[in-house]
Amino acid sequence: MSGITYLGGFPDRPPVTPGTPTIPDYLAGLMGAFGALVALEHRHRTGQGQVVDVGLYEPILRMLDEMIPVYAATGHVRERIGSGTEYVVPHNHYATRDGSWIAIACTNDRMFERLLRAMERPDLLPRYHTMPERLRLRDELDALVAAWVGGSTAREVRRRLDAAEVPNSLVCSVRDLFEDPHVKARENIVTVQSPLGGLLSMVGIVPKLSLTPGAIDFAGPPEVGQHNEEIYCGRLGLSQEELAALRARGVI
Repeated sequence: MSGITYLGGFPDRPPVTPGTPTIPDYLAGLMGAFGALVALEHRHRTGQGQVVDVGLYEPILRMLDEMIPVYAATGHVRERIGSGTEYVVPHNHYATRDGSWIAIACTNDRMFERLLRAMERPDLLPRYHTMPERLRLRDELDALVAAWVGGSTAREVRRRLDAAEVPNSLVCSVRDLFEDPHVKARENIVTVQSPLGGLLSMVGIVPKLSLTPGAIDFAGPPEVGQHNEEIYCGRLGLSQEELAALRARGVI
């Protein structure tokens, strides 16, 4: 409903789910939490409370670049172009010789010149000197970059791109995330005791606050509703009878 699925995939194929269908659920939660913090600050200043209203599709809609104003002004409908980017070339995913994928993003002329330096192809600059020219010759230029990336391993391609200061990344699988040194240094994946026994790996806390970074001490209850009495009766002040009535009605 937000419009993002229409953009996912290639022009000659059906729209695809962008990664996971639960992205709107998580982002709506984040926007709801942000709205609650804004409303809390407003209450601190004025004494007035507010209702925070977030539709499930709205956070995605809010993140769709310039699509809304461009359509309103020109009638242009952005269509699917695979892993490329509408207004920038080369900005795509390219396969390496050893079966990995590398994302390369050259969003201005300086980045593109550095890419040509990494490729050892400065002779290509006159033909693709400006972004309008690169957009016009998108397929041709993408094929050249793809051929260069495909001739080496992911490690070698990334070494040369990093040396030339070209924005790039491995297109990470979950296995790659577990092995990535940056992910490890940021403690994005943590290991905690599982309530079912053994150890459980899970995503760490985001964002990290300087004074109160937080920690995961408990992975959650093994059964749904384990803390109902603590929450409903302890924190929300319901009686045992009211809690039992909620259970009887199937509310919890």
